[in-house]
Amino acid sequence: MALIIKGLSKHFKNSEKATLNEINLEIKTGEFVCIAGTSGCGKSTLLNLVAGLDKPTEGEILVDGNRVTGPGADRTVMFQEHGLFPWLSVIENVKFGMKIAGMSNDVQEKRALYYLEMVHLQDYKDYPIHQISGGMRQRTALARALSMDSKVLLMDEPFSALDKQTSNMLREELQKIWMETKKTILFITHSVEEAVYLGDRVVVLSPVTGSIADIIKIDIERPRHVYATEFVNLRHQILAEVRGEAV
Repeated sequence: MALIIKGLSKHFKNSEKATLNEINLEIKTGEFVCIAGTSGCGKSTLLNLVAGLDKPTEGEILVDGNRVTGPGADRTVMFQEHGLFPWLSVIENVKFGMKIAGMSNDVQEKRALYYLEMVHLQDYKDYPIHQISGGMRQRTALARALSMDSKVLLMDEPFSALDKQTSNMLREELQKIWMETKKTILFITHSVEEAVYLGDRVVVLSPVTGSIADIIKIDIERPRHVYATEFVNLRHQILAEVRGEAV
């Protein structure tokens, strides 16, 4: 198992109820798992705990048997905001994390070019960040995250701030990249369609109890198409469950 979450609970001091309550989840190496649910159900809190950016009230998180006690090189996070440095070029932004990790210049260059080609930005590698579009910035952020080659990639609604057309394009790109790399991914989303499109499994969190309401296996062949009958039926099923938990 790449990631094991055992008895995880989080209770903030200013809240009467637990944000997360007794979360138990195992994610296999190479699995793409989506966490879905309405606002306030604890999706981002869960990701922050796995990232080591916050500490649980109870329970533990293990990555390949090692307990998470803080941020680490075995996990890379990609947030909704790209977090790129505007004074650096596209390729220098991709190299930044590798440089901090102490990788050699040759490794930085080779990996940066490899992943920029994977996200179709090789022709824009020397562009300043302010000269490229929002979608291209998120693709740069994705290349940067992939270049770290961590065991687990954590993605917190990375496409939600983009327009629908750009978001759909990036979902398609991410699906292709995952099929090629088989990276272990924990993906937070408020979009049921996005969860069904990307995930091997969809974990629905309940905003009422702070626990897992259901885990649905997405047994649809890839690449997936949003208008296929089985896709539409499954999307409706999970959407009804998410709405039911919110009510």
